[in-house]
Amino acid sequence: MAGVRVAFVGVGNMGQCAHLRNYASIPDCEVVALAEIREELGQRVARRYGVPRVYRDHRELLAKESPEAIVSAQPFTRHGQLLPEIYGAGVPVFTEKPLAASVQVGERLVAEVEKSGTWHMLGYHKRSDPATMYAKAEIERLKGSGELGALRYVRILMPAGDWIAGGFNELVRAEGPQPALSQDPAPDDMSADTFKEYVSFVNYYIHQVNLMRHLLGEPYKVSYAAPSGVLLAVQSQSGVTGTIEMSPYTTTVEWQESALVAFQHGYIKLDLPAPLACNRPGRVEILRDPGKGVTPQTVVPQLPWVHAMRQQAINFCRAVRGEIPPMTGAHEALEDLRVARDYIRLWKGE
Repeated sequence: MAGVRVAFVGVGNMGQCAHLRNYASIPDCEVVALAEIREELGQRVARRYGVPRVYRDHRELLAKESPEAIVSAQPFTRHGQLLPEIYGAGVPVFTEKPLAASVQVGERLVAEVEKSGTWHMLGYHKRSDPATMYAKAEIERLKGSGELGALRYVRILMPAGDWIAGGFNELVRAEGPQPALSQDPAPDDMSADTFKEYVSFVNYYIHQVNLMRHLLGEPYKVSYAAPSGVLLAVQSQSGVTGTIEMSPYTTTVEWQESALVAFQHGYIKLDLPAPLACNRPGRVEILRDPGKGVTPQTVVPQLPWVHAMRQQAINFCRAVRGEIPPMTGAHEALEDLRVARDYIRLWKGE
C-alpha cells in the first residue's frame, strides 16, 4: 500500500526532531516536499531525510504540490496568520500544540478549518504514548464494568525537567540568524503582563490541560487557582475532582511527569517519559483491590518500545487514511485555550 504523501511546512528544531525524523521512517508515509524560509537549512534537511523537493515558503509549496496531508511545525503565536492559507489546500493538517496564543485567534481558526472542509490534528503527543493509550482503554473499561467502583479523582503532576532528553542530538543546523517573523495580535481582554503569563502557560502546561480531559473522559471547569501558581483544581461535568500540579519542584537531568486516576477500589498510575525521548514508552501500573476477601493485585503491563512522537505520526497517517479519528481536533484544542483563560483569570484576577 502506497504511503500517505505528506508535505512539511517548517523544519526547525521541533519540525525535524519531533516530527520529520518520525514521518520519514514509518512505512506508510512518504514525505514528498518541505518548505523552509531558511533556504540553506531546508536544503540540508532535505538531503538528510531524502525529501525530493524544497520550497522557500508554504505558498510556493502549495502552488506546486498536491500532498494528501500537511505537517506545519511553526510557532503557535503565528498560527492565525499561516493556518488559514494552509487549510486552503483542503487536506488534513497537523501542527504542534496549542491551537493559538489566544482564545480569539483559536475561534477564528476553528471557523476557518470548518469552512475549508478538512480537519486539523493538534500535537498532543501524550495521547499517543502507548502507556496513555493502554491506560485510557482500561479507564473506560473500568468505568463501564464498575468493578473498582466509581471514578473519584485525577491528579496530574508535571515538574519542569529535561524535556529534550538528548532529542536534539541529530538536529541539522544552518548558519545565519532566524528571520524576523510577525506574530498574531494580542487579545484585548488582558494586560501585556498577564498575556505573557498566558502564553507561557499554554506553551508549557496545555498538554496537561488536554490530558486531564482525556483521562476524565468528559469536559471540566477550573474551580481553583493557587496564588503560588503551582496548583489548579477542576471539577468535571459529572462531579469528579482533578488537580494539576505545575512544577512544585524541578529536575535537571530527569523527567518525572505522572498521572493518578483513582477509583473507589484501585487506581491507574501513568508515568510519562520526556517528550523527545526516543524508543521509550511510558509506564502503567494498575491496582485492583475490590475487597470482600479478594487478593489485591498490582499489574504493570509490558508495552512496545515505541515513543509517543513516533506513534503520533503513525496515528496521524492512520487518521488521514480514515482508519481512526484524529487524536485531538481543533474544536477540543479551542476548549483547552478556554480552560487556560479561566485559570489565568482566577490566578491573576483579569
